[in-house]
Amino acid sequence: MISHRADNQRKTIKSALDPSNDLYGVAMAFRNAIDGLDKVIRTDILPPKVILVTGPPGSMKTSFCYTLMSRYLKDTGEFGLYTTLEETVQSHLRNMESLGVELSMNMQISDFTDLREIDAVVGPEDQTDYLAFIERMIVHYRKVHGHKFKIFTLDSLGALYSLMENTTNMRKRMFYFFKMLRDNELTSLVVMERSPDGESQLLGNEGFLVDGIVLLGLDHARAAFAQRRDDLLRAVADGANDAKPGDGDASHGRCSISLNLAQEIQATAASAPLPFVKSPTRRSFAS
Repeated sequence: MISHRADNQRKTIKSALDPSNDLYGVAMAFRNAIDGLDKVIRTDILPPKVILVTGPPGSMKTSFCYTLMSRYLKDTGEFGLYTTLEETVQSHLRNMESLGVELSMNMQISDFTDLREIDAVVGPEDQTDYLAFIERMIVHYRKVHGHKFKIFTLDSLGALYSLMENTTNMRKRMFYFFKMLRDNELTSLVVMERSPDGESQLLGNEGFLVDGIVLLGLDHARAAFAQRRDDLLRAVADGANDAKPGDGDASHGRCSISLNLAQEIQATAASAPLPFVKSPTRRSFAS
């Protein structure tokens, strides 16, 4: 009997959507980790997967990955590793706390501050092989936590490249790096910066090596609308504070401002597009 790959994929998806299957809770917990995410990512993300999370500065890539990871681990009781190369662990935790994101006790956060300080004083021949170091971390936590180690985040790929002295043959090296993540049965979120009007800062054609891409964007129309709304509300408040009892003109002025506020909010909201997150899409795989 010939087994077709498409048939096997359909069976796997059908099995994962069966509530009696252990994978069902895992898949749904991932999609439901952030409110509304299940409406954007409409197919379940089952490990092993490598997802590239990209977007311009300020699109909250770090916050998205950390929130998704923290809530997922809280719901499932599994273990995750968050590796930040952009900042220290303490700085990262302060930033997440300021956003109101709860820390999951099942998450290990690591940074490369010590390694970077060592590399700053040693010669080029003694520089750290960061890809190999990350692989050793993955293997270590796999041994410690076994199959409960389910999710990994690398923040960010651009920072990793900036630390690497040797960036030759990056396509081949990244292919085997992503293969290592899949071999460890992980759902991996890899953050990659992109310019507002350009492509991601890729060295190894990562877009063709990953299983999916989440593109986070900035909604300038809504940002402008929110700013204008706040300005108008502030003007209403100022008018109310300046008014005197029995001052008909001031009262009339406040009504006029409120009416203009309502009309402008309605008009602006109608033209403002919704914030967007593009769902992961299957990409061609390197051979």
